[in-house]
Amino acid sequence: MQVFVRDNNVDQALRILKKKMQREGVFREMKLRGHYEKPSERKVREKSDAIRRARKLARKQAIREGLIAAPVKKPYDKRPTRAALPSVAPTSPKTPQLNQNLRNRAN
Repeated sequence: MQVFVRDNNVDQALRILKKKMQREGVFREMKLRGHYEKPSERKVREKSDAIRRARKLARKQAIREGLIAAPVKKPYDKRPTRAALPSVAPTSPKTPQLNQNLRNRAN
């Protein structure tokens, strides 16, 4: 696996490397090899992975054929920055209002 560093931007190259490793399954492989896995556990894991893949494939096929509705994607809602917010004149401190509310409760 090879990643080129452009304009001495090591952070960007590192992000690209991590993305490539993720796609290749290197992280998953490292996690699996981190400890011994009994052959029976391996069979159970591989069978569950195969079932998961088959269900995902069937779900995608059903969506393509129109048998089930596609999941609704949430719109990307970026919160406005402080500069984009309208400027509002500061209001009076909350302590007088809080004191008024406490007096009203007491009565």
